[in-house]
This record gives sequence, structure tokens and C-alpha cells, in this order.
Amino acid sequence: MTTTDSRELNPLKGKSVELDPSLTVAVVGAAGKMGTRVSNNLNLTDATIHYCESSPSGIERVEALGRTVSDIDEVAGVCDVVILAVPDVVLGKVSEQVVPKMKAGSVLLTLDPAAAYAGLLATQDGVLQACAHPAHPSVFLERTSAEEWADTFGGIAAPQEVVAALEGEEDASAGADGERAAAKKRVEDVIRAIYAPVIGVHWVTVKQLAQLEPTLVETTGCMIGQFLKDSMDYAINEQGIPEDAVKAIFYGHIFISLTNALRGSNPFSDACLLAMDYGRESIIREDWQKIWKDSELDSVIAKMLKIDAVKR
Repeated sequence: MTTTDSRELNPLKGKSVELDPSLTVAVVGAAGKMGTRVSNNLNLTDATIHYCESSPSGIERVEALGRTVSDIDEVAGVCDVVILAVPDVVLGKVSEQVVPKMKAGSVLLTLDPAAAYAGLLATQDGVLQACAHPAHPSVFLERTSAEEWADTFGGIAAPQEVVAALEGEEDASAGADGERAAAKKRVEDVIRAIYAPVIGVHWVTVKQLAQLEPTLVETTGCMIGQFLKDSMDYAINEQGIPEDAVKAIFYGHIFISLTNALRGSNPFSDACLLAMDYGRESIIREDWQKIWKDSELDSVIAKMLKIDAVKR
């Protein structure tokens, strides 16, 4: 539970986060990396928050922040939203423990789409499933303070967007009605709180969210990010170019490359285009688009979750 003293101990003390005081939310895995992040924001709201942890070290970390640890078996039945902030590989097992105890109209919220897409989450009539993944502050975000610049991950000071999915929606743009619409509204309010400050929440299908993460974000973006680091290290360590010079020219050109390619800010020069063609021919496989095939997505997610195959 949240106490006045715990807000004084909150690393985000002074930040304002809004959430309907009538809502009750549980965070399972409240001492983990993501669990701590979302708990810090929820702790600043007037909603009833239950911080759930099972390991002795996790309980100690939660209590060190002045927060009372709750037993998920005891509180799941009174929560409007239960957040599973646990590793992907145990989401299925944890959901089997939690979902049967949840009340009708409540929402099970996960923070990554892999387990939901793979069909590993426990289900129960009347309990909705949602997933919400932070986009993180954009490389093009117009930051206005040192705090925003320091917040590269998001959820502290820098505004970010969120992409979310509601299980069972095959057309996220069509909207929902009745009790489902009300539940979707409640969970969006919680999403905006846990990732605050949030610019907007974009609703897609579960499959589309899985295509974005991992296919677009991790398989493509994160891989290229690490490859940039590898090439930079090669220039420094193998070619012997001074590190300061390498970082100066590379960091600046990374930004101009992104804004030119993604936003059309400036045209690449003819000579640059020729060098880019050489790079694509030398580095990128001709069949790279295969990563967008359903079979490839299933294979990658199965590896990530350490399972034989997805069940969806």
C-alpha cells in the first residue's frame, strides 16, 4: 500500500502523476527493474496501490521505500488492474496464479507483447488482457530541461508515447463498447500513469504490437544500434583513429542520418548515396524482409520466451 511516508522516500518526489482515486491497482514484481519504475509513478497517485513481491530481497527493496508489501493472492480479487512486471519467461506461470483470483471487469496488464502473442497467459471469463509497451522518449523529442535530457528511458521527466493492445481486438481502430470500453478507458488511465509523462497511447492489435516489438524495434532498431557501436569500436581499436574524433563525427552524423532518412530534413548527397549503396550491398542481406514473415516472428518469440513454439 502507498503511505505518506513512502512518497517522501520516492525517487520521483515532487513529480505529479494523476490517476482516479477510486481505482485499485496491483504491481506484481514491484521490486524489479520495470516494477520499480511503474511503482514509483503509481506511488505518486491517489489511487490504491498494492506492491506485490515474493522474494526476501524484493520485499526488502520495496519496504526500504516505505511501501507496504501485499500478497497478490489476497488482493487480486479487489483490483481493477493487475500489472505483471515480471520477466517474460515466467509471465505464463505467474498469470496462472493471479488470473483465477481476479474479478469480472478487471484487466491483466503486461508490459511486453511476447507472452500475450504466444498465447501463454492464463484466461478467465470476464477478465480482460492488455499489453502496453513504452515507446521511450523520441530521438526527435524537443527536450526543454536537463531533467528531460537525463531521462533517456522515459517514465521520469521526458514525455513519451505508448503502444498498447487489448486481447480480442482484431481491429484496434474500431473501438470498443459497453463494459469493454469502460475497462479499456481504465487501463489506458493506468498506462498513462505508469509511464508518465505520456504524450499519447496508440492502440493496435496484439499481433501488430508483437510485430513492432521485437521485429521493428529489437530485431531491426536495437540490432542496428549495437552494430553502430561495433563499427565505431572497430574504427577506434583496430584502425587506431583517435576516440574523440570518432565519436565527434559519428554522433553528429548518426543524428543527421536519422533525421534525413526518417523525416526528410535534408537530402543525402550523391556521393553519400553511392557510399550507402555500397554499405547496403556489403552489410545487409538481400532477403532481410523475411523478418516480417509470421513464421519468423513466431520463431524469434519462441526463442525469447525459451519455449518450443508459440501457441497462438
